[in-house]
Amino acid sequence: MTPNDRIAVAVTGACGRMGRMIIDNVTQAPDMTLVAAFDKQSCNSDVINASNLAETLKSVRPDVLVDFTVAASSVEIIKKAADAGVRLVVGTTGFTPEQRAEAKKAIESQTAAIISPNFSIGVNVFFQLVKKASESLPSAAYAAELIEAHHKHKIDAPSGTAVKAIDIIKEVDRARSIGSYSIRAGDIVGDHSVLFIGDGERLEISHQAQSRQAFVSGAMLATRFIVKQPPGLYSMDDLMASI
Repeated sequence: MTPNDRIAVAVTGACGRMGRMIIDNVTQAPDMTLVAAFDKQSCNSDVINASNLAETLKSVRPDVLVDFTVAASSVEIIKKAADAGVRLVVGTTGFTPEQRAEAKKAIESQTAAIISPNFSIGVNVFFQLVKKASESLPSAAYAAELIEAHHKHKIDAPSGTAVKAIDIIKEVDRARSIGSYSIRAGDIVGDHSVLFIGDGERLEISHQAQSRQAFVSGAMLATRFIVKQPPGLYSMDDLMASI
């Protein structure tokens, strides 16, 4: 890709809610071009069957593939994209440790990829605040509780965002126990709150996603970021440091 070229983008899960929004954003972006859209189902004539992913990637040669699907499918998508030398933006959640290791192995030395349970810039500031609070409030004096809520169709619980928040807290203090509560109801986009509760006071750090556009906007930033990076696995911390 030359500086004057548009970023050639492919999207998997094209018939899903996130996939459709990403496609809309890519087609409206002045610096991007949609070159392929994949899904297991056919929601319109422009969507390519996901079984043809590997062959199409090698013929179309997109700069970046954006993937918001499910964990089992995403691992195979990552391997095929890495084999084709296509960079990746992955917002899929629910990976097992084994799936995460398999994805990392496929990416290393072959391509550049950014994988995050949540691409919202606000959520990633939320993570930073949770870390700071964990460092400042000792577990001996403050209990930690996490509450998260999503729409009734979300499969994984706790959410990937909740798991990361818990991991951040435990990295600061391994001895701290953390209660976690998941709500799956209605059409909630995504709410996360971490409470640090001491005698006579409570600190609550919360983020509410009112629209999936928050995730899509972050994925667009990640697409612009990852296309400039050498091979390796990146995180939202790397993107945030570049803003």
